[in-house]
Amino acid sequence: MLKFAIIREEKTPPDRRVVFSPKHLKQAKNQFPEAQFKVQQSDIRIFKDEEYQKEGFKVSEDISDCDVMIGVKEVPIKSLIPNKKYFFFSHTIKKQPYNRDLLKAILDKNIELFDHEVITSESGMRLIGFGRYAGLVGAYNGFRAIGLKNESFNLPKADNLPDLATMLAELDKIKVPNLKIVLTGSGKVARGSKEILDHLKIKKVEVPEYLSEEFDEPVYCHIDVLDYNKRKDGAEGSIPEFFSNPELYESDFWRFAVSSDFFIAGHFYGEGAPVFFTKEEAKTPNFSIKYIADISCDIAGPVPSTIRPSTIADPIYGYDPETGEEIDFKDPKAITVMAVDNLPCELPKDASEGFGEMFLEYVLPAFFNNDKNGILERARMTKNGKLTPKYSYLQDFVS
Repeated sequence: MLKFAIIREEKTPPDRRVVFSPKHLKQAKNQFPEAQFKVQQSDIRIFKDEEYQKEGFKVSEDISDCDVMIGVKEVPIKSLIPNKKYFFFSHTIKKQPYNRDLLKAILDKNIELFDHEVITSESGMRLIGFGRYAGLVGAYNGFRAIGLKNESFNLPKADNLPDLATMLAELDKIKVPNLKIVLTGSGKVARGSKEILDHLKIKKVEVPEYLSEEFDEPVYCHIDVLDYNKRKDGAEGSIPEFFSNPELYESDFWRFAVSSDFFIAGHFYGEGAPVFFTKEEAKTPNFSIKYIADISCDIAGPVPSTIRPSTIADPIYGYDPETGEEIDFKDPKAITVMAVDNLPCELPKDASEGFGEMFLEYVLPAFFNNDKNGILERARMTKNGKLTPKYSYLQDFVS
């Protein structure tokens, strides 16, 4: 019988999310009666230990008798149990230097690592993640920043609200000023942000109208890579080509930068892709963006005003386009920046429930159907103390 452990989150700052809520763990047990599930004790998890016990699960400090450890964030090296299977976001696939020692320890301890980030379909589409909740909270935080900057409304911090329904109810109390809003991206993050814009009943307009007209109400334009990039040679581009050969493209975002008040960055940014705008462009009088909710949060990357990640405790800062330095976000010359890099942590209950649904649908069945769709095989980064062939490109990183 395969034994699964729902492990405690130990990373600092604390993360209250979990892969399975008590309800979804009960569903998992009903769907796979041949599996055993154990929950590691936790004082910070959004769902209390007693809630799991009430559903009939054993809660214990010791999970060493389990085979598969399921968590959310990186597991501290000291807590890794040798010779086990682990699921968590390892943040190593891009050779992130701060997790090099973690990947080395995983190999040294003969751990099979399955990274949530690379749980994909056969076509390469990501199957699970917290992107929707990052988009929801990121857009909400952006409007909260606008209200605070202009002292026009005061939305409570999402982190202080119990769930998504309450957060949406808070948005119902505000009047959105007459803004032109540009939203980038086509994935779960952007779709989450779009939910907020649609909930606020902000009118969606297409690119030609957005760029050429002024409006007497708030509007938004949702754009994808070929709207804000163009081929350098003037030829017609394609999305697959852009992602495989970004060096053939240059930014075409300037036309939105001079037409927008509020930029919600919900895109995926690949290495080598053009930046959205430069520090020099942000200094010019025509640059009209005053507020940026950078959900993608690539530091020193495509959005130069994102000079550091912000925190849930202190989510907003100001960027002085003249100096390129951080200033008070209420300063009249500041571009107001929201760049929290762990946004789903602000809605831990909803984010956990959404994640559990996806994990139950796509991942857990693979343990009981001989991984017929290759879900586990594609996500397995390490085995027998070595990197698997798909991730062998990380060998020089850990050596």
